[in-house]
Amino acid sequence: MKTLGKLILYPALGVNALFMGTMILCAYSWLIQPQAHPIASALGLAFPLFLALNAIFLVFWLCVRYRYALLPLAGILVCLPQIRAYFPLNPLAGDPPEEHIKILSYNVMSFAHVRKVNGKSPILTYLQESGADIICLQEYYVSANNKEVTGKDVMEALKAYPYSTILKEKQNGIHLACFSKYPILSNTPIQYKSNYNSSSLYTLKIGNDTLTLINNHLESNNLTYKDRNMYEDLIEAPNAEKVKTSFPQLLGKLVKASAIRADQADSVAQAIARSPYPNIIACGDFNDGPISYVNGELGKLLDNAFVRSGNGAGISYNRNKFYFRIDNILVSHNLKAYHCTVDRSIKASDHYPIWCYVSKRDRN
Repeated sequence: MKTLGKLILYPALGVNALFMGTMILCAYSWLIQPQAHPIASALGLAFPLFLALNAIFLVFWLCVRYRYALLPLAGILVCLPQIRAYFPLNPLAGDPPEEHIKILSYNVMSFAHVRKVNGKSPILTYLQESGADIICLQEYYVSANNKEVTGKDVMEALKAYPYSTILKEKQNGIHLACFSKYPILSNTPIQYKSNYNSSSLYTLKIGNDTLTLINNHLESNNLTYKDRNMYEDLIEAPNAEKVKTSFPQLLGKLVKASAIRADQADSVAQAIARSPYPNIIACGDFNDGPISYVNGELGKLLDNAFVRSGNGAGISYNRNKFYFRIDNILVSHNLKAYHCTVDRSIKASDHYPIWCYVSKRDRN
């Protein structure tokens, strides 16, 4: 029996060591440059899977041979920052001070393809009732048909925002837009390589302060309707044949887009570093998961509002079983975010809106 136990336990320990090593590699894959090692840099997408496998091993060893539980426990401790990035918990975050602003970022999917429900746009109604001081929109597009969402509808719904600016996103006819209760002094596109996506830097005057605000719609993964259905089918009923035929095609598109986003993130990071003003907020649709080169590079300069003040997974894309938070709000270190929320109360777009309160940090 003793020999039989060793024949079972030692291979299990070896498998656990393999899973632990892979989990750590996934956790720190954001350090890998996507242009140089595209597949390795995408390993962050698999981090939740290997974290779950190591958690299972932790429970297994605690029940069978508790000393071996140190192996998965050590791996999990090494990955605590990435666990927090994926699933932050901030139950005691506190309320914002009286002097704060509320910022909202939302990929509106062309106002749900400019469709109205009973003569109204659910997205415009949501924005109108949001109470946000600054609204950043991605995939902004309006119709000339009065039966659909028009520019006049937008201006009427958002008349509480006297300042607005709209920038066309490259060749696809959709736009980046910012609506503000505070004066927008300038709107400057950030130059980077993309046929369809864009980032824009705004300068806003808020009382005696000047704010640098960057609205981002980074490179999309360019998955077709067929690709999305293929992925959904792979998640629901995986088997060897599906993995063999579908996985390489999907992975190829993901790593190609990841390499493009890396260059874009570098350009945004440079714009942040050049800002003459200390108050900086960057937000938008990053099209990348919490563990990625994009979030890693921008996270060196700014704090992720959801990680610092949100709770749970905060999954912001709501279609085709892509269970990731790809929309973000980042704030400079001299600012503090409160109650960052991925708002699941509206599902008109393929993204959920994300919002938070922001104020200056107390210097005392």
